[in-house]
Amino acid sequence: MQIEKILNNNVVITKDDQDNEVIVMGCGLAFKKKIGDRIEKSLIDKVYRLSNDELSQKFQELLQDLPLEYLSLADEIIEYSKSVLDKDLSEAIYISLTDHIRTAIERVENGIKIRNVLLWDIKRFFPKEYKIGIKAIEKIDKEYHVDLPEDEAGFIALHLVNAQTENDEMNDMYDLTKTMQDIMNIVKYFFKTTFDEESVYFYRFTTHLRFFIARMMAHSTHEGETDEELLEIVKMKYHNAYQCVLRIADFLEENYAYQMSSDESLYLTIHIARLVQKNS
Repeated sequence: MQIEKILNNNVVITKDDQDNEVIVMGCGLAFKKKIGDRIEKSLIDKVYRLSNDELSQKFQELLQDLPLEYLSLADEIIEYSKSVLDKDLSEAIYISLTDHIRTAIERVENGIKIRNVLLWDIKRFFPKEYKIGIKAIEKIDKEYHVDLPEDEAGFIALHLVNAQTENDEMNDMYDLTKTMQDIMNIVKYFFKTTFDEESVYFYRFTTHLRFFIARMMAHSTHEGETDEELLEIVKMKYHNAYQCVLRIADFLEENYAYQMSSDESLYLTIHIARLVQKNS
């Protein structure tokens, strides 16, 4: 393989045997090299083949000023995630996760803290992805002595969740969007109101709803154990919101033969109650 373009000392662009553009990474791969020189195979650590030209271009832009160790770290996390989740991930994860790791480390080093308002949902509904996030921040602490907060484990988990949903067929995404809209309409008609779609509470609710529906369509069961006493308290405290959830449950059972679990009813009730309270 010959060097087609040099991004930095460690990353170059070349072409494979099928004449497809690939991104090749290796420590010192392009040191004192120029376009047209041959690539020493012994120096190659990783080859990225991104089928989407737009993604490939964005990845190249990211790599131009990115420390090699961050890319290696992100790659390890991604490969580990694939084995744990036993699922393919969108190629976009190489861009989103690598960039996030860099900015997360920079934020901590500059004393900037960002709270993850979805951490509660992520831990409950995406336990596998969350555990991967925890392992990732532990690895970062061990290798770089940067103590990332638990919020970052949640952000990493979100990148993994999004990388899975981005691989869905378009029909699945259409069904997900349509079902979200149907449920939103049930909530709007039940409370006879509209919502501020720019508010953080609406964002939290729709994000929770998207994850819930995606999990339902993937036939993924939630393994959490419901606190029945808490559920009874929520039913009484948020009576109207719970009645609305019962209508949603009827809708899902009638249209998707899906039976909502007590745990899902509990958290959906709380989200709807918050949304309605902040909207009044």
